[in-house]
Formats: sequence, C-alpha cells, structure tokens
Amino acid sequence: MNDEEITFSEFVDHTDEYAQSEAVDGGDALDGEHIAHDGDKPNDSAHMLVKANMSRPEALFLLPVKERPFFPGQTLPIILDKDIWHDTIQSVIDNKIQYIGIIYVDTDDHFKAVPDDFAQTGTLVRIHDPKIKPDYIQLIAEGICRFQISEWIHEAPPYRARVTYPSDIRNANPSEYKAYGLAIMNAFKELLPLNPLYSEELKYFLNRYSASDSHHLADFAASLTAASNEKLQDLLDTLDLSERLEKVLNLFKHEIEVTKLQFNIRERVEENLTQQQREFFLHQQLKEIQKELGMVKDDRTADADLFQERIEKLALSDEAQQKSEEELNKINMLDPQSPEYGVARNWLDWLTQLPWGQYSKDKLDLKRAKKILDKGHDGLSDVKDRILEFLAVGALKGEISGSIICLVGPPGVGKTSIGRSIADTLGRKFYRFSVGGMRDEAEIKGHRRTYIGAMPGKFVQALKDCGTANPVIMLDEVDKIGSSYQGDPASALLEVLDPEQNTEFMDHYMDVRFDLSKALFICTANTLDTIPGPLLDRMEVIRLSGYITEEKVQIAKHHLWPTLLDEAGLDKKQVQITPATIRHVIEGYAREAGVRNLKKQLAKLIRKLAIRFVKGELEQTTIHVNDLESMLGQPRFSPEKTNLQIGTVTGLAWTSMGGATLTIEASRVHTLNRGFKLSGQLGEVMQESASIAYSYIASNLDKYKADPEFFDKAFVHLHVPDGATPKDGPSAGITMATALLSLARDEAIKKPLAMTGELSLTGQVLPVGGIREKVIAARRIGIREIILPEENRKDYDELPDYLKEGVTIHFAKHFDDVAKLTFQIRSKSKALKAYLTKAPSATAETETDKRGDSVS
Repeated sequence: MNDEEITFSEFVDHTDEYAQSEAVDGGDALDGEHIAHDGDKPNDSAHMLVKANMSRPEALFLLPVKERPFFPGQTLPIILDKDIWHDTIQSVIDNKIQYIGIIYVDTDDHFKAVPDDFAQTGTLVRIHDPKIKPDYIQLIAEGICRFQISEWIHEAPPYRARVTYPSDIRNANPSEYKAYGLAIMNAFKELLPLNPLYSEELKYFLNRYSASDSHHLADFAASLTAASNEKLQDLLDTLDLSERLEKVLNLFKHEIEVTKLQFNIRERVEENLTQQQREFFLHQQLKEIQKELGMVKDDRTADADLFQERIEKLALSDEAQQKSEEELNKINMLDPQSPEYGVARNWLDWLTQLPWGQYSKDKLDLKRAKKILDKGHDGLSDVKDRILEFLAVGALKGEISGSIICLVGPPGVGKTSIGRSIADTLGRKFYRFSVGGMRDEAEIKGHRRTYIGAMPGKFVQALKDCGTANPVIMLDEVDKIGSSYQGDPASALLEVLDPEQNTEFMDHYMDVRFDLSKALFICTANTLDTIPGPLLDRMEVIRLSGYITEEKVQIAKHHLWPTLLDEAGLDKKQVQITPATIRHVIEGYAREAGVRNLKKQLAKLIRKLAIRFVKGELEQTTIHVNDLESMLGQPRFSPEKTNLQIGTVTGLAWTSMGGATLTIEASRVHTLNRGFKLSGQLGEVMQESASIAYSYIASNLDKYKADPEFFDKAFVHLHVPDGATPKDGPSAGITMATALLSLARDEAIKKPLAMTGELSLTGQVLPVGGIREKVIAARRIGIREIILPEENRKDYDELPDYLKEGVTIHFAKHFDDVAKLTFQIRSKSKALKAYLTKAPSATAETETDKRGDSVS
C-alpha cells in the first residue's frame, strides 16, 4: 500500500478499549435458509481467490434468495434445504461446476419463482466444499462479480440462464474515487469503537483487497449495513461507481447513527446495572462493618432484643412469662428462613402487644355521665337511669367489672350509640364488632397455631387495638349469631362473657390465660327469643323501646337535622324546617319505632334542596308541610282510625321492629253448618289463642247475653289483616274473644280502645310482655284508652310519666272485666232480643236474665 492508503493496524488501535462490547451479528441469510456463523474461516488456500481476470462461465445455475442480496467480495457458509435445492446442487456437483449465480427474488416462495420475480443484477459466486448431508446441504459461497441474465435456459428449478458480466462505469476522476474510499474508511473508523465485530470484517477485507480499491470497498461496506433489501438491490444494480459510492456512504452514515443510538442505550442500561451492583456491595460491606463494631444486629438478634425489651415492660403472668422465654429461645436457635421461626415470631409479637397489667382509670362522676348521656340522646330517660344506677354501683365499689349489658330494642333506636356513650362516660377505649351471622367459633377463640394463616380471636384483637385490659367491647347483633359444622360461636361466648370464667380466658392461638374480667361487655339485639338461654342468663337486659312522636321531633331538631346540614355543607340560616313539618315527616313517612328511616327522609329533603342551591335557584329557604309531597312523594302512612264495626277490635302487639296495632276481624260466613276458620299467617301460639277464645265465648254466650245458639249453626271466619306478615305470640287472646263476642251479640264495642292480654280457658286474663312498646303503638294512632292484664300493672307503673300522660288504662283480671268495658252487658244484646222473639215461651228469657245477673 502507498502512504495514502489506510492500513488495518490504524483501525485496530481504536478498538482495544471496546473489546468487551457486544458483537452484532453481521451474517446474511440466503433463500430462506440460514447462514452458519461458527467462527471458522476458510483456510488460507480458500482465501486466495482468483481476481477479475478469471474465466467466467456464459451459463449459470441460479440460486434465488429472498432474505438479502449477496454482494461481490462476501464469503459466507450457506446451509440449504435438501428437499428444495438437492437437484440444483447435485447438477452442480455432477458437472463439476465451480460457479453459480446468487440473485435476489421478491417473493416468499423463492423456490417457485418465475423469471419476472428475479432481480436485474445478481452475484457470481465460487462454491467451495459442497456437501450433501442427510437433512441439509452445506457449502461456502465466495462472491466474485456482478452478472445480469440475458437468456433463460431453464425457468424452473434447477434454474439456469445465460448471463453477461457488466463492467463498472468510471466517469469520475480517480482522486474522487479515492476521496469516497477515504470517507468510507473514516466511517469505519467511527463504527469500530461502537462494534468490535466490524474490525474482524475489515481485517478480512484488507487481507484480500486494497483500501483504495473503491468498487470492492463499496460492495464490502454495503454488505455490512442493515439497509432494506430494496436499497441493497439498488446498490447491486448501480453500475456507475461514483453513484454507487455516494449511495453506500449515505447508507453507512445512517448505519453509524443507528449503531450509536444502540450503543448509548446499552451503555445506559449497563451503567444502571453497574450502579445497582455497586450500591449492593457497598451496603453489604457497611452491614458487615457495623456488625463488627456492634452498631447493628442481624435480624434474629434484633427480633430477640425487641421482644425481650417489650416483655420487661409488661406485667406478664407466670404462665405467659414461661412460654415467652421458650419462644425466645426458639428464635435464638432457629434459622430466620425457617417456617417455625415465623410462627414463633408472630406469636411473640401478639403476646408482647397485649396490655398485660395495663388498665385505664374509670371516670365515675355521675353528673358528668348524665351530661354526656343527655347530650348524645334525647328521650330514653329510663335507659339513662339504668345506666346511671349501673355506674353508681361501680362508683361505690371503686371499679366496674364483671358486667354484661344487653341492650334490646328495635332497629334504629340508638343501641350502638348508647354503648359508645357508656364508654365515653367511663373514659374507656371502645371496640365494636358484629357477631351477626358468625358461624365459626375460631372468630371468638382464635385458630390453633398449627394452621397456616392462624390468627387470634376477636377479643384478643380488641385488647391489642385498645391497648388496655379493661376496654368497653360491644358485640353487635348477638341475637343473629349462627352455628355450623365449624362450631357454635354462641357457646364459645359463654366463657368470654361469664364473669366466673373469663378471669382465665384462653385463646386457642395465644394458648395462655388472660384476665378479661375487668372488661365491660355490651351486647345489642333486636329480640331475646333467638339468644341461647345460658348466654342470656349471664346478661343484664336493658330494653330500648321505640320513640313516640314527641321524642322523634326532639331528636330530629337537636341531632339529626344539624348533623345532616353539616354533612351537606349547609348551615341553619340557609335551610330551616318547621316543627310541624318534622312532625308530618314522622307521622306520614317515618312511623317506625327507630329514627333511622327518619334520618333518611330528612337527608332526602336536603338532597332535593342541594340541587337548587348548586343551580343558584335558592339562597335560603324554609321547608313547610305543603312542600313535603313534592319532595318526598305521597305519605307512606295514612292516619289510622279505630274501626267500630261489628266483629272488629283493635289489638296491641310487640314485634322486633317495636310496638304495632292489629285490627282483628270476625265474620259469620254462613249458617249452614258449624265451623271456625283462621287466616292471616298466624303462628301456632296465636292459633291456640284463637281456639281458646272461640271455646270460651261459645260456652259463655248466655253469660254475656248473646244469642245462645249463635255458634251452633254459624261458620265463623277470624282474620288478622296484613296477611303477608307472619304473626305469632301469646297476647291476642282477649282481643280475639272480644271480636267473637261482638259478632255473637251483633253489636260493635261501645268506644274506641285497644287491648292486649292472653286468655285462659276459664276466662282468666294472663300477663303479656312489651307493655311499653304497646302503649307507644296505641298513642301513635291516637288511642288513649287501653285494656291491660292486671298482672302487668307493675310494668305500666314503671313507664315514664310522659308516656302515661293522657292515657286511660283499665286492668282486667277476668274476661268479665273486658266485657264490661266493651259492651253494655246489663242490657240484652240485639242478637239476644232477636233470639227471644223466636223462643216458644218466656221461660227461656227468665232463665237468661238469671244467668246474666252474675255478670252485672
């Protein structure tokens, strides 16, 4: 080479510092096959190839390729599909042909190409060492020069054609070609640091050609680029050397930009990885240094020291102390990766977070307690008195412990809020959870530690959350607790709630005894019927009955309305509501025992107004009674009136939703035969009460001056309206008997009144429950006169004065007392007079008068 030529050693100097860079595959695929890159180069004899003065065949076997055009100067190992190219290669071998033509075709099925699919220019290649293997054909192809097809000899595989060999067109000055060559070599100089693989390719090129050999340099550079097949074929078709060099230089510049971008991306990724690895090693070194200096401990030692420090601050029982030491020893011996280590660590974590010996001091100031209760609740004066009595006993004793309060009442009367107020009055932590629907006793007493995912029960969790051993724990919906094959939670509650047993309560997970006797348990329920007897026996029951209209008005004014306005972002000046409107909402839309539905209706009013405030239609307003129908719709409840028809009597009933009134109706269907029919979804107890009432009235018709033969031929139907609602209970006996007597006397009761009481077969009026709720229900519909059993007098006397005000109560020992209050027993009934007019003699009348004297 002369002084102006670029030697390979000049480029190698620039590649040493990039020796570790990732190599880019520079191989090319031929005709849908793959090109083997095993790193082996042909031997020296194969490298010494014949130059352009060799003899060139006039006819060639053609090998079409679809992946990438093949350039002169390339030497690559090629692997072919034996099934497709066996005939072609076999013909080459049989005829001892050293040259074939490789030409690009623009079709996927290159082995089925037609002459029109073939490119204009291909490359003459010398084949070395062709071998036909069982599954493939292997050979080495050495690019020699360009050729163009002049005439087809065989247009199907094996393809064969007559070819011509075009010469390069050289119209430029030799110095221009040299300049292009230098520019391409300088581009190589830029590319070599980015990809060392190019250094091997360049070394191979310089061993064969001079760096100033422009046309070979152009083909070599083009073969290294990742340009599209169309651009590469265009280079192969370009015979003007100046134009070809310019195209190659542009492609090579683009290749440099792409390679730089790839290099930068790879460098950034490697830099990030290197930085992370460096930080990791530094952290590990720092940890080891700190460990040697005693500045930090390993996980096992840190856990052991943490739990030891917690234990020293707690007043553990002897049992808990012993077991904690055993678990600490386990932690010190076990591998932190061991599953047993995790179990022991979790157990110690729970044990050391329980409030062993930590109690909050009770605030037993009754004045303060009364102030808190009055502030949070309107009405419920008897309930507040019971709570204050309960607190007073605790004040005398100095502490409140071993108590279980059960608040029973309809939904929405404030049971949960009363429990929270009790916690506030005592100054204790409050924890609430619902046992409604709970069917697994493990929720109460925890799981064994042998189970995966085992946890303590709700009571241990409550103690941990509250941080004191004497919190107020509320068990909501205790009447709805369930049971299943997994256990009976209600039975599990016996140990928790029994003051005689919960001093040594043992959770299955903790497996150590903990004293729960200082905690105050408050249960809530809608009814006592579904609470198991042994559990109910341990509770002190406080009943919360429904509210009367006056109480609801005060609750709405003082609590519900201000709270709802605040939640809606409004103030009292913007929206006001009249007391009459609140009363109308209560009586027409929210007549339930509680106030939850009342709150919903008031919230609906505010939502309706909120839209108008947002739209700018209102700045302030007052809600009147006349506005309710447009905002809440038609009232759900209409004013109830007592029905003074024959055979109709108003009874009083207790339900889990509070007190209710039931209008019991009796009617004679026909007189063809004797019979008695009941309807209204009555339970077994009410059906028995109806049978007793029927029997008693039928056997005492003479006594109550009714038609003595009324039931002999009459088919009587007794109905309790609202048949879609199941009804049962022992409190409708006298009501049913009065309805049947009204039917037999053929006259209505003489004045509006309501009654409740059970009837015996001898006419005794037996006591019933739910007196408060029933009195409230009567007041709600405007009945001010009530008949109650005599034995319920004490229950009525316990009612607050505001419930007794304006109500007349009659107490009955025997049904005779009920009959006197409802009918004119001293005078003959219409039915009896009609019967006597048909009697054959007056003897019957005389006897009837005598029998009626006992009642009068």
